[in-house]
Amino acid sequence: MLAIKDKGAVVNFQEFMSVLRTRWLTVCVTAVATLLVVITATLLTTPLYEASTRLFVSTSAGTSLSDAYQGGRFSQDRVLSYSELLTGDTLAQRTVDKLGLDMSASELAKKVKASAKPDTVLVDVNVTDASPVRARDIANALSDEFVLMVRQLETPEDGSRPDARVVVEQRASMPDAPVTPNKKRNIALGAILGLVLGVGLAVLRDWLDNTVKNRETLQDITHVGLVGSIPLDKQLRKDHAISFEGDNSTVAESFRKLRTNLQFLAVDNPPRLIVVASSLPGEGKSTTAINLALVLAEAGHNVVVVDGDMRRPKMDEYLGVVGSVGFSTVLSGAATLDEALQATNFARLTVLASGAIPPNPSELLGSARMTHIIAEFNRAFDVVIFDSPPLLPVTDAAVLAKNVGGAIIIVAAGRTHKNQLKGAIAALTTVGAPVSGLVLTMLPTKGPDAYGYGNYGYGYGYGSDLEAETATTKGSRRTRVKA
Repeated sequence: MLAIKDKGAVVNFQEFMSVLRTRWLTVCVTAVATLLVVITATLLTTPLYEASTRLFVSTSAGTSLSDAYQGGRFSQDRVLSYSELLTGDTLAQRTVDKLGLDMSASELAKKVKASAKPDTVLVDVNVTDASPVRARDIANALSDEFVLMVRQLETPEDGSRPDARVVVEQRASMPDAPVTPNKKRNIALGAILGLVLGVGLAVLRDWLDNTVKNRETLQDITHVGLVGSIPLDKQLRKDHAISFEGDNSTVAESFRKLRTNLQFLAVDNPPRLIVVASSLPGEGKSTTAINLALVLAEAGHNVVVVDGDMRRPKMDEYLGVVGSVGFSTVLSGAATLDEALQATNFARLTVLASGAIPPNPSELLGSARMTHIIAEFNRAFDVVIFDSPPLLPVTDAAVLAKNVGGAIIIVAAGRTHKNQLKGAIAALTTVGAPVSGLVLTMLPTKGPDAYGYGNYGYGYGYGSDLEAETATTKGSRRTRVKA
């Protein structure tokens, strides 16, 4: 049991450090912002100076030891009462009148603090003010006035010697430096507070983050196998298609891994019809479909990529073909499949654009004509890749996946929300279309969730080699083809 608890603590610590590595920018920005606020507040705070005096309280004592003890106890009792008088409005008014201060008695009283040292007859008087000179003058005048006030209060009516008296034991001098703000202390506290707030905000953001970021999260919420992991590549998002010939970059290798994993889904009968779907737009679905078709063509397969998104088609733009004639044209019977197919600049890759946007895409995809076209695809090509619309906004992808026999769902790391992914899977399950696998795209290349070759069960132990391969991505070995 202890070992299990210890393991749990290690896991929690590792998760905490992973959050800090992922959210380091949040921590830094929050810490710097907090420190700047503290420094600004410190600079805008009016400096206050403190001047101090010390009063000695004595009483008349007899000649015996007992009288001396009683006198000492009497003085200590008087000290407590005198501390209250020192901060009262009466003494403050007398001091204001003596110095001719431009403030009320209550305002001055707030500047005065009196403290009695335990088991002594000493009283410390502290006065704070924005002017060091005035702080000194007030402290001294206040003490002098208090001596006179005590004399008046303690002197009996018959004018005999008072039982107690107060002496100014130490007069105030002009302070050299302000007591507030304490710049060093404020900066130190500001830095600590900023770090605490930054870490807290980072943990809170991670706790509130409902997106899918890694393989573990994917499998926890879907229980579907991960068949591919594609790293984030800004150039890929711009060009969309990779020329795999001679390209050994990280992105190219990730698509080759995806190709291999798809073949292992059914070793004796690898899938020939593949629907590529996603929860929402912008998750890399069309780009993944294109490059999956290209990497299958690289392996010697005769491949056709079909733009099944008849609402917002992209294949004609990405692959540089004519989009007015295509899938919808064939489904409506306005053209034959052979007439609508178009060659591309890539060997063994053919494309069927979406065609004119129809008013009823779902009905076309679920028609008997669709079944006939699928049979034609099977006769003419080794592999057919369907790029479908997103699953959540419309039912087209679910209908297409049911006719084809399943779909691969694209999930963008750090962008696709968990509930969106669950909704996409539910959309397929409702119509009886199986989920063949998941592909995690746009994985970061740095940080705890960074892309690595071991992300989906093929750990080759890449370390510095992976970094070198990533650098190669930017080199001359990488060939891009623009539409």
